[in-house]
Amino acid sequence: MDEKSKKESEEISVRETPEDSSGKGGEGKELTSELREIRQQLEKKESEAKENYDRFLRQVAELENFKKRMAREKGEAIRYANENLMKDLLPVLDNLERAVDHAQEGGGNGKPLLEGVEMVLKGFLDVLNKYGLTQIPAKGESFDPEKHEAIARVESEAYEPNTVVEEHHKGYYLLDRLLRPSLVSVAKPPEAKEKKKEDGEVEKGGGDD
Repeated sequence: MDEKSKKESEEISVRETPEDSSGKGGEGKELTSELREIRQQLEKKESEAKENYDRFLRQVAELENFKKRMAREKGEAIRYANENLMKDLLPVLDNLERAVDHAQEGGGNGKPLLEGVEMVLKGFLDVLNKYGLTQIPAKGESFDPEKHEAIARVESEAYEPNTVVEEHHKGYYLLDRLLRPSLVSVAKPPEAKEKKKEDGEVEKGGGDD
């Protein structure tokens, strides 16, 4: 290659280089822009993830605090469940103490003490009724094994058989639940009457034969 041709070749190379360089630079700028955008999106997602995690931790902490508070309140509710009942029984206790004090002073012939005790008993039953306690009727009622407990059978002409003739201690319902059955004695026919009835049945049976 002569000197002139070599020089022309170098000039052509010089003219083409900026164009090629400019093309590659454009691609680099586009890649850099994409990377920057991806990095920004990644940082945004990382920030959102951190906020969500912090929110999750706060909610977990709030839930634990709520559980502790509920357990504490439940414990206090169980421990002081009878608080209102105790408050309502205090006046009954006051009246009972007054009746005892009056009896110790020797006032009257015992009648004031009896009246005081009756008043206390009525007040006591009123308080218990307020909390759902009711007495089970027994004497004169037909025996009911679901609410009566028989400890004896007593001969009686005044009462029909299987009727409660005596109440040894009262039974109670708490709302609709049996708290304690009545302890009772139940009527049965007198032996003579029962024997006469049995003899009649025997004679009737013999006549049929």
